[in-house]
Amino acid sequence: MSKSIHRKEYAALIEVVRDARLAAGLTQLQVSRKLGRSQSFISDVETGKRRIDLVELRDIARLAGLSLGTLIADFERRLKD
Repeated sequence: MSKSIHRKEYAALIEVVRDARLAAGLTQLQVSRKLGRSQSFISDVETGKRRIDLVELRDIARLAGLSLGTLIADFERRLKD
């Protein structure tokens, strides 16, 4: 099995993350500052160059005004499509 970062499921996850950020009206810079990370970190996450862990995923969800469960539910829906 290939590394998760190269799988279609991971592409769906980063799409969910990016879409949540955009729906919340947040820029990469705003998210990065709130997380105490560089803007390039968020860019690398959203382009699939960098993995995020569950804690970081939860932080991003909360910044977008979502619960981790809601973000994961959206991810699961996209996998079914």
